[in-house]
Amino acid sequence: MSAPQYVPGHQLLTGRTAVITAAAGAGIGGATARKFLEEGARIVIGDAHARRLKETEQALAEEFGAANVTSLPCDVTDETQVQALFAHAERAHGSLDIVVNNAGLGGTAELTEMTDAQWSKVLDVTLNGTFRCTRAALRSLRSAGRGGVVVNNASVVGWRAQTGQAHYAAAKAGVMALTRCAAVEAAAYGVRVNAVAPSLAMHPHLVKVTSAELLDELTGKEAFGRYAEPWEIANVIVFLASGYSSYMTGEVVPVSSQHA
Repeated sequence: MSAPQYVPGHQLLTGRTAVITAAAGAGIGGATARKFLEEGARIVIGDAHARRLKETEQALAEEFGAANVTSLPCDVTDETQVQALFAHAERAHGSLDIVVNNAGLGGTAELTEMTDAQWSKVLDVTLNGTFRCTRAALRSLRSAGRGGVVVNNASVVGWRAQTGQAHYAAAKAGVMALTRCAAVEAAAYGVRVNAVAPSLAMHPHLVKVTSAELLDELTGKEAFGRYAEPWEIANVIVFLASGYSSYMTGEVVPVSSQHA
């Protein structure tokens, strides 16, 4: 199937401020940062890779204006850094409306060969990191009293089984459960919490950590016979962050035909 046509912005997020984690790359986080700017938002981006984060900030600022983009290095496994990121967002823009928890870590290991360290590292970044950032987001949004939105990045692997992915699947299933529970709690102060569940969104890092054979197999299973472009996932995140999804909370939206 031919490549999809890029969808331009429609100012769905005009005047809103968003924090986006793991946004300094060519994957879903970077695509989301760009999409949010195209939709009129101001963004605060975080990432554990400080140099790449600064380069991303500078490139986006040149295109969309320095007043609309700021950054702070943030390792989501470190509570102090998470708190600093949210404090930076409030200082820079005086308010916070949207939080996109994109940080996650994968890997491949058979369960019988998986070490405690491998298991714990994936869980700490992918699930615990999402917990830390969701907690910080809800505290900030509740205090402001203006409502808001949290969008978590889950995965179809949280539903389906895949060899070598026990740690990642467990973490993403946890993100789904966290999303649903947080949504029930946050509804009381007008905050919506949803998640997007991609399948195969291609980016350079994925190529480095996944064999060509597995990528071909996974791609072949998709209905369109191709992987998703990162911006296609970002479009769904924009929808969940915008007023078009105003009655949705606690939902996990798959962006794949292979979610069961």
